[in-house]
Amino acid sequence: MLGLTRRDFIRTAACAVLPETYRLLAEPEKGRYTIRDVQSMLISGPRTYTLVRLVANNGVAGIAEAYGSPAIGVKEQILDLKPLLVGKDPLAIDVIYTHLGEGGKSLSGTRTDGSAHSLMRAASGIEMALWDLSGRLLGQPVTTLLGGRFRDRVRVYDHQAPKNMLDKSSCREWAAKVKENKSGFTAHKFGFPHTSQAQDGGRDPGNRVLSTKEIINIGKGYENCREAVGWDHDIMVHCHWEYDLRTSIQIAEAVAPMKPLWLEDPLPVDYSESWKRLVASSRVAICTGENLERRQGFKDFIINQGADILNPDLRNSGGFLETKRIADMADVFGLPLCNHNTGSQLHTWATCQWAGAIRDYMTCETVTGQGGWMDQLLALNGPYIQHGFVHVNDKPGLGVDLDPDTVKAHLAAGENWWG
Repeated sequence: MLGLTRRDFIRTAACAVLPETYRLLAEPEKGRYTIRDVQSMLISGPRTYTLVRLVANNGVAGIAEAYGSPAIGVKEQILDLKPLLVGKDPLAIDVIYTHLGEGGKSLSGTRTDGSAHSLMRAASGIEMALWDLSGRLLGQPVTTLLGGRFRDRVRVYDHQAPKNMLDKSSCREWAAKVKENKSGFTAHKFGFPHTSQAQDGGRDPGNRVLSTKEIINIGKGYENCREAVGWDHDIMVHCHWEYDLRTSIQIAEAVAPMKPLWLEDPLPVDYSESWKRLVASSRVAICTGENLERRQGFKDFIINQGADILNPDLRNSGGFLETKRIADMADVFGLPLCNHNTGSQLHTWATCQWAGAIRDYMTCETVTGQGGWMDQLLALNGPYIQHGFVHVNDKPGLGVDLDPDTVKAHLAAGENWWG
């Protein structure tokens, strides 16, 4: 690194080439396959889920999930990008993804109405479907194509929370429920209600400050949860970018005795020096990243140590390869990754396959694993979450297919099966 600044080093790391395994497998197949069709459909439940399917000229198809709720326009964006994809080599994933954002030019060089990377949620879903398709065409798991497997299973966590964190009996009820869950979750992320809401009809939405009583009650609430659930389970403290720096520091200090795995998203989304100050002040690990896009969105957090843990959502950050490059950049500075994920069973499964190829990885969020129809979306043999973990697949691509009956029973209004 002699002669390189930190920024130069990160810039070099950010330009990493494709994994060697993928290059060696894909090169002999160059020009053999083309993309024949691009499809998308919406399924609906507690949330909306946007699925994408790419079909090769030999009929083999790859699937993935783009961002769902709020899913305004994502399906339309996927279909609008279809002319840039049909006829292209599906094994040229990096080329396809890179050129989607090249100054408004299509892959053929014709002008489009703007960079497709402004349609990041659509581009991310397409990129992940390309990896599934490539894995199927090459007969290799996505994890292998991304460079190899660091782990055989990936930890997942749920969103279960007590009805009233300030009531010890309610916390004991919650603890008993999560311990009985057949998915075996041992990590739980949840936020805290503002105690002033019951007193004055609600907080001022423009106010980023909490009162002394609210800070004290936050500490008491998480203390009750820790006492109820014990130390064999992890707790994450969930915020939604709503606090100022000083309040964020106070929240971190209030919950620190309960040893939460992290404090998530207390400050506004984009990087500022306040993130760096928060990390330096907090005894709790600071986690952020679900709304950030591409390496460009994460670089300042990495270079300036503006977070302890990065939390990309693959449907926002650019898909598998782009986010692996983010993870490689973060690893240079000793920052681990976890994943935001409010997607369906398909995206939970896909994220865990990606996570298998990441060196320093913690855990993946999921809203599934509660025993409803969403746990039957994929055609799998038996429960897909066991003891709080998802298995890393050894079959080609993502190694799963959708269950047609489950999908058809939950299509959004006006949707057809891969219509």
